[in-house]
Amino acid sequence: MKRYETIVIIDPDLSKEAETPIFERLNDLIPQYKGFLIETDDWGTKKLAYDIRKKNRGHYVRLDFCGDGALVQEMERFFRIDDKVMKFMTVLLDENADLDVIKSDLAEKAAAAEQAAAEKADDAVETEAPTENNEPIEANKEE
Repeated sequence: MKRYETIVIIDPDLSKEAETPIFERLNDLIPQYKGFLIETDDWGTKKLAYDIRKKNRGHYVRLDFCGDGALVQEMERFFRIDDKVMKFMTVLLDENADLDVIKSDLAEKAAAAEQAAAEKADDAVETEAPTENNEPIEANKEE
């Protein structure tokens, strides 16, 4: 299985509700072609280097996925048909990607993020601990 990265530039004037069908279609398409979506990275709206369809801004989204050539062809066909997509580019990252290793790396990252969130929540609880008498501490006032 090969690992690909696709950068998609979407019309920046679209609302989030109008963008959603694009990503729902991709989320359905990838498993149909026995692919695996590793990460969807939303870069937000940025200024373009040159105007595309008379627009100087675009909403960038990066897709990192594993699949084969048929999946890439179908995704690019979908991007060409959809008027909301201004530009796209797919790059081969790894010729022989090991899906099991990628899934285990994702699981490790998710566990580390979950642990970091739990530690952060514990730290927040400790800093909000009440004082002995549950009275606010006042600073020494010099009169």
